[in-house]
Amino acid sequence: PRIARIVRQIEADAWVVLGGAREVLEWFSNQPAPVFALFGRRETLDIAAAGPDKPPAFTNATRHLIELGHQRVSMVVRGVRRLPQPGPCEQAYLDELKAHGIETGPFNLPDWDETPKGFHQLMGRLFQVTPPTALVVDEAPLFIAAQQFLAALGRRVPEDVSLICTDPSPVFDWCTPTVAHVRWAAKPVVTRILRWVANVARGRVDVSQTFVPAEYVAGGTVGPAPTRA
Repeated sequence: PRIARIVRQIEADAWVVLGGAREVLEWFSNQPAPVFALFGRRETLDIAAAGPDKPPAFTNATRHLIELGHQRVSMVVRGVRRLPQPGPCEQAYLDELKAHGIETGPFNLPDWDETPKGFHQLMGRLFQVTPPTALVVDEAPLFIAAQQFLAALGRRVPEDVSLICTDPSPVFDWCTPTVAHVRWAAKPVVTRILRWVANVARGRVDVSQTFVPAEYVAGGTVGPAPTRA
């Protein structure tokens, strides 16, 4: 409702929605102005969009953890990726766990209050009794917050806990050990959105979606599962 009010108050010829939730993108798709979904829950919607094709990379990352002996893996992602149901990437991760006989539940894809306080409360719960041996964390800011939490807890990366980030970041170029993450080329995304803007300016209907190949980069933040819990 807040977004709808803002949109109705602003005169615009077109909209670009960054990382939109499913219900937000569905609402935009029913508006008269053209809309472009940059990332977000865009799958199966009849709107223009661009972003990385990450499910295969999530499958490879999960398989790599399992091959290293990890059985207790938690993925910490924002609500837009979990609700109203897991997104394609998150589902690929859960499916790979199940394919290797690992029973999945809230531990593997927990709900949490998307605030700094809520994040640290979640981390506290995860590491209270039977902690994960590997964490897959959404975006660089949350990844860094997870590193700080583990350092304060006295947990070593990757000796005690393996860490994977779901996205690339220039920050990672400065990190030792190197950060395991999912990466893709940004240029095709930029090219696609510029082409869409040009089509909108010419009055052409353009609702095609571009999915850029993504890959899992195994870094030094991932290691064998610890022998002790």
